[in-house]
Amino acid sequence: MDVTTQERPEIAEEVFVTPRALEEVRKIRSENNIPEHHVLRLGVKGGGCSGLSYVLAFDEKERPGDKVFSFAGVSVIVDPKSLFYLSGTTLDFSDGLNGRGFVFNNPNAARSCGCGNSFGV
Repeated sequence: MDVTTQERPEIAEEVFVTPRALEEVRKIRSENNIPEHHVLRLGVKGGGCSGLSYVLAFDEKERPGDKVFSFAGVSVIVDPKSLFYLSGTTLDFSDGLNGRGFVFNNPNAARSCGCGNSFGV
């Protein structure tokens, strides 16, 4: 078969959250009295040393076009533009020797900065 006629397989438009990250999200929500109806927003914005920066914040509600994911009672939302860059990404939490914080394991990132807060495609 001619390789030039083959279509590239579609990347699933999904994000994933590990149990460790979910535990930390619940802890942050509890310690900061964030209401249960607030959702966790994952996103990207221009900037950072590699071109794009990750965004992680609680949001009161969904916006039109947001994709909603549910993980053990925690709703995670991603806007369509960010989902383009975050498809297949797993949000994890690390409490190791290299520091404490959320970690984005993004298969779309061609390069990332040393701190892991920004990436390029």
